[in-house]
Amino acid sequence: MCGIIGYTGDGNDVLDVLMTGLSGLEYRGYDSAGIALTNGSLSIYKRQGELSALESALPEGGLDGEAGIGHTRWSTHGPPADVNAHPHTGPDGNVAVVHNGIIENYRALREELAADGHVFESDTDTEVVPHLIERELAAGADPEAAFREAVGRLEGSYAIAAVFAGSETVYAARNESPLVLGLGEDGHYLASDVPAFIEYTDRVIYLEDGEFARLDADEVVVTDADGTVVETSVETIAWDPEDAGKSGYDHYMIKEIHEQPDAIRKCLRERVEEMTRSITVEELANLDAPESVQFVACGTSYHAALYGARLLRERGIPAQTFLASEYDVDEIPVPPETLVVGVTQSGETADTMSALRGANRAGATTLALTNVVGSSAARECDHVMYIRAGPEIGVAATKTFASQQVALALLASTVTGAPSQSFVEGLRKLPDQVRTVLDDSSAREIAETYERADAYFFIGRKYNEAVAYEGALKMKEITYKHAEGFAAGELKHGPLALVTDRTPVFAMVTQGSKPQKTLGNVKEVEARDAPVVAVTDSRELVEPYADFVMEVPETHPAFTPILANVQLQLISYWVANRLGRSIDKPRNLAKSVTVE
Repeated sequence: MCGIIGYTGDGNDVLDVLMTGLSGLEYRGYDSAGIALTNGSLSIYKRQGELSALESALPEGGLDGEAGIGHTRWSTHGPPADVNAHPHTGPDGNVAVVHNGIIENYRALREELAADGHVFESDTDTEVVPHLIERELAAGADPEAAFREAVGRLEGSYAIAAVFAGSETVYAARNESPLVLGLGEDGHYLASDVPAFIEYTDRVIYLEDGEFARLDADEVVVTDADGTVVETSVETIAWDPEDAGKSGYDHYMIKEIHEQPDAIRKCLRERVEEMTRSITVEELANLDAPESVQFVACGTSYHAALYGARLLRERGIPAQTFLASEYDVDEIPVPPETLVVGVTQSGETADTMSALRGANRAGATTLALTNVVGSSAARECDHVMYIRAGPEIGVAATKTFASQQVALALLASTVTGAPSQSFVEGLRKLPDQVRTVLDDSSAREIAETYERADAYFFIGRKYNEAVAYEGALKMKEITYKHAEGFAAGELKHGPLALVTDRTPVFAMVTQGSKPQKTLGNVKEVEARDAPVVAVTDSRELVEPYADFVMEVPETHPAFTPILANVQLQLISYWVANRLGRSIDKPRNLAKSVTVE
C-alpha cells in the first residue's frame, strides 16, 4: 500500500529522481515520506505528513548522492510519525531500508535482536530488517550476502529495497508485494509502480516472488533465492508520461471520469466487429466455456464482479461473486470446470491474489481481469484479459470501473456464444453515450443542493444493484459522508427507518431493471419526505415523483448501469469538491492495497 522508488546511475540527479518518483506515487495513499542517499555515508530525511513536509526538511542546496531510495508510508505498524517513517536504519547507520507489506514474524525477530543488544526506535515491523542486515555485516558478510540472509529470515509479504553507505548499488527483493525495475540509458530504477519513473524510461522488468535484484549504474542482475541468475523479459510500457498528468483538470478524479469514453473505446478496440456484429477477445481464444464461474474481488472491483455475475447468470452460466478476503477454497466448493475470475485493477491486490492462488491450488482455471500488464495476477493466472483503461491516479476508481464492466460484458459474450444485435449495438454506442452524459449532467447543481445532507442512499434493481453499491462507495470515499447502497427491494426491510428529509435517495429507475417496482420504492421514501434524485432513461415515468431527474440515453439494459454510474461519479465528485475534501488522496485510503 506504500510506495517505493530507487535509483542508481549517472544520467540524473539522484535527489530529483527520488522526489519525482515519490510525487508519482502519491496517488497510492500515504501518511509520511522519506529518502536515503548514499555518497560515502548515508543522508536520510523523513517526515510525517505530505510530501511537502519532506521537501521543506531538505537542505536548501540540495543533496549529492550516487544512489538512493525513497518511500511513502501508509501506516500499519505504529501511527504516522517521523520516527515510524521510512527509510529505517540499523544501529551503526550503515544501511537504509524501505519496505512495503507486512513482516509476520517481526515480533520474534525483534525479540531475538533485542536479546543481542539491539535497541529499536520505531513501532514498525520494518525496522528489524536493517538490524538483521547490520548483524550480518558485523559478522563479516558483504552487503549482498547480508541483504540475502536478512530477507531469508522474513515471513510475510514484502517489497524491500536497501542501500549501503559507500556503495552505489541498490538491492531489492519481493514476495507477494509488487516491485518493478526500470531500465534507463544512464541508470536504473525500481519502484512499486510504473508511474514513479515513467518520465525516465518505459522499459521494465517485473520481479517475481522470491527474486532478488541488484541495480548498478551499468547493469541490472536478477537472481533467485539461491543466487542463480534468472532470465528476465523486458517489457515496454505503452503509457505516455502525459497520461499520468492532470491535463488542466483540477483533480485526477474528474479528469479520469472524463476519460471514460476513450477508456471504453480502447477496451472495445479490435474486440467488437461492427460490420459482422460479432465479439472476439483474442486473449480468451483458448478459454473453454466454463460450467460455472466464481468471481473474487474487493471494493469497486467487487461491484464490477457483481455486474459480471448477473450477466453470466442471465445467459445460463451459474456465477457467484465473493469478497476476495472471504474466499477460502477449504470452505467454498470449487466444482470441476469452474472458472475463477479475479477482478483487480492493479493486479496486485493482496486479498484477490490470495484468493486466486487458492483457486489455482484447488485446480480451478483462473482468469485475471486487470488493468496492469505484467502484474502478479496477469502472470500467475491461466488466462488474462486486460481492461485497457490506462493509468488511473485518483484513489477512487472511476474509469477502471467502467472498463471492468465493459470487459465483463465482453467476457460474458465470449463464453456464452453469439451476442444479440442489440447487445453489440449497445457496446458500439456506449463511448458516445457516456460523452453525452458527461456533457449534459446536472450533477453540479444537485451537489450544491444536497452537499450538507446527513446521509445519502442509493437504490437500484438487477444490473443497477451493483451500481447502487458503487455510488455509495464513491460518496463515502471522497466526501467522508455516510452513504449506503441497497437493492431497491430491501429498502423497506429495515433501511427505511433511516430515511428523513435530510437523506436524499438516488434511485436508478431504468428500463430492463423493473422500473415500476423501483418507482414503488421511490414513492415509499417520498412519502417520508426524503428528497429523490432519479437516474433514468424514462423521464416521463419518474418526473412526477422526483426532485431532480438525471437522464441517461436509452440503450441495451446491460449497459444502462454504466451510464447511470457516470452520473453518480459526478455527484460524489461535486459534493466532495464543495466540501473541500482531498479528492485524489482521500484520508486513510490507498490506491493499491497490497496487504491482507
